[in-house]
Amino acid sequence: MSASQAEAVAAKAIIELRGVSKTFDKGTESIAVLEKLDLAIEEGAFESLMGPSGSGKTTLLNLIAGLDRPSQGSVIVTGKDLTSLNDAALARFRSRNMGYVFQAYNLLPVLTAAENVELPLLLTRLSRSERRRRAQTALRVVGLEDRMSHYPRQLSGGQEQRVAIARAIVHDPKIIVADEPTGDLDRASADAILTLLEKLNKDLHKTIVMVTHDPLAAERATVARRLDKGRLT
Repeated sequence: MSASQAEAVAAKAIIELRGVSKTFDKGTESIAVLEKLDLAIEEGAFESLMGPSGSGKTTLLNLIAGLDRPSQGSVIVTGKDLTSLNDAALARFRSRNMGYVFQAYNLLPVLTAAENVELPLLLTRLSRSERRRRAQTALRVVGLEDRMSHYPRQLSGGQEQRVAIARAIVHDPKIIVADEPTGDLDRASADAILTLLEKLNKDLHKTIVMVTHDPLAAERATVARRLDKGRLT
């Protein structure tokens, strides 16, 4: 790629990492997880990220989502350098721009599907009725409007992941990051979740970055990348 082409890609990027390194201290030893990584993801992309365990995939996802900070380099998302934001500003940024989908769903068992989806909205000034309306809309998008009053124990694994996706989109974020969203699901449920992510990407224009070990899942993305030993290959 020429310098002019690289500049054009960066200009359209909603996510850009420049010279990002991340190390963790383990006792007296420093472990390098990411090394001088450059990455540009265009707005509206659906990208998958594969690699062996310990290659830094989840670390990279957490940096993009503003859940962690790099040891070196810049993480620029929607034009903001996340490394320049304090913790309070970073939390506000995440609440407006980021939706996170976890492999383990992370639903609270004592809350209904609707109440779990509402959780991110509790930090806003929305009224209770408006929060419930938005939760219902998000559940409708994922095809679970008829399960609003069900508890997680009353749902299948695929349905629980749909609730988790509804929670991730209830505040209408620009970006969805998904960490192994199909890892605990059977093939049919996994395919249904991937179809839902494709719908969110194509119909609602969400930018999606998905970590996966599943080659079939990676193929559903429009761009597939591989991370190995802290470097994109």
